[in-house]
Amino acid sequence: MDPKRAHFNLTFAILAISGIAFALLQSLVAPALRTIQTDLHTTTTTVAWVFTGYLLSASVATPIVGRLGDMFGKKRMLVVTLAIVAAGTLVAALATSIDVLILGRVIQGAGGAIFPLAFAIIRDEFPSERVPTGIALISALLGVGGGLGIVLAGPITQHLSYHWLFWLPLVPVVAAGVAAQLVIPESPIRAPGRIDWAGAALLTAWLVTLLVGVSEGPTWGWGSARVLGLFAVSAVLVVLWVRVEDLIEAPLVDMRMMRLHAVWTTNLTGLLLGFGMYSSFVLIPEFVELPASGGVGFGASVTQAGIFLLPATLGMLLVGPLSGRLARSLGAKVPLVAGCFLTAASYTFVAAAHDARWEIYVCTSLMGAGIGFAFGAMANLIVAAVRAEETGVATGMNTIVRTIGGSLGSQISASVVAASTDSAYTTAFAIAAAAVTVSFLVSFSVPGRARLLSPALVRSPS
Repeated sequence: MDPKRAHFNLTFAILAISGIAFALLQSLVAPALRTIQTDLHTTTTTVAWVFTGYLLSASVATPIVGRLGDMFGKKRMLVVTLAIVAAGTLVAALATSIDVLILGRVIQGAGGAIFPLAFAIIRDEFPSERVPTGIALISALLGVGGGLGIVLAGPITQHLSYHWLFWLPLVPVVAAGVAAQLVIPESPIRAPGRIDWAGAALLTAWLVTLLVGVSEGPTWGWGSARVLGLFAVSAVLVVLWVRVEDLIEAPLVDMRMMRLHAVWTTNLTGLLLGFGMYSSFVLIPEFVELPASGGVGFGASVTQAGIFLLPATLGMLLVGPLSGRLARSLGAKVPLVAGCFLTAASYTFVAAAHDARWEIYVCTSLMGAGIGFAFGAMANLIVAAVRAEETGVATGMNTIVRTIGGSLGSQISASVVAASTDSAYTTAFAIAAAAVTVSFLVSFSVPGRARLLSPALVRSPS
């Protein structure tokens, strides 16, 4: 390691702060949507765009900015991304109308690129023996921040106001941006080429049409002409996008990379696992908040509902580093298979038993451990399978796939439990269990052990 470059532990701390701040922004808002709707005097459909607009923006920005990082410098794009997130967070914090709040959330969505940029920086800057653990822990922070956001949203809105859902994360976002500029070294590893505007436009188009269709499915009806039309347009655009990327000399996303066995099997596993993880963020809080007098749920407050997910948050935090150590010693496939198994077991258990509080805690504990294992393993598998100059865009696409799965999971779950009956929740838990069980089966087809050589060890002196 070049002694003139910042120590990798310091770099990791800055990346961790960046990642957890973004994950908090992603999840803090969901439990507070009803409060925001009341305070801003808007409709349920309109307030949903506070979350949907953010999701769309993050999905589009993640692979594009990841690719720009590969081309022009990961540190540079990380600093730019954090600056954009800070600007969007400030707009949202100051918002007194729903339109301004949605605008701020769309700007915040650029932060989706933080994770692929962090993975690429870790690969470039860390010693090879530290890369799997670093990647696994950063991956786990996505789930940790998501769980913490749900836990903290209740106390913040109850004792402060929805504005503080944005003021509080703004501090670490700004601090991380300044620290990244001053401390993180810029990697000399680049992927030369021009910006593929056609590929970026088509990627944006098919993601937006797909995710709008998924987001509006419960409202418009899954069989409605509008939803089916959006899905059809998205399918056509995907085919066109793949065709264009195959023909372009320097594509935004190299389809040869996406067709690698390790990449597509890991992405398919991520799609199904994302379905299950995001289903839990909808199902468990809603279930435990139902009045106990109705024979379903426990009458929990928003704050108490978040506590039911606390074991999942702790499980991800504790198991994430272990996933990295297993990946280094046994290969990343082992924690991936183990993680999918534990997550499938958690949903199977809760589908069969959810009459007592301890049963929910068992479910969330198993789920946290499973996701902690699997998310870290997926990032390591992708990083090991692609060239160093493709790390940003490859991990960005994996993040998008998980987001698509999560969108499907959360919206389908919301549709199934609209009746708020025990059988509806049992069915929703069973659907999530089935999706994650398929991910467990698919994980066996992921290639086995692969060693990763960090560019940090082969960098020429500069």
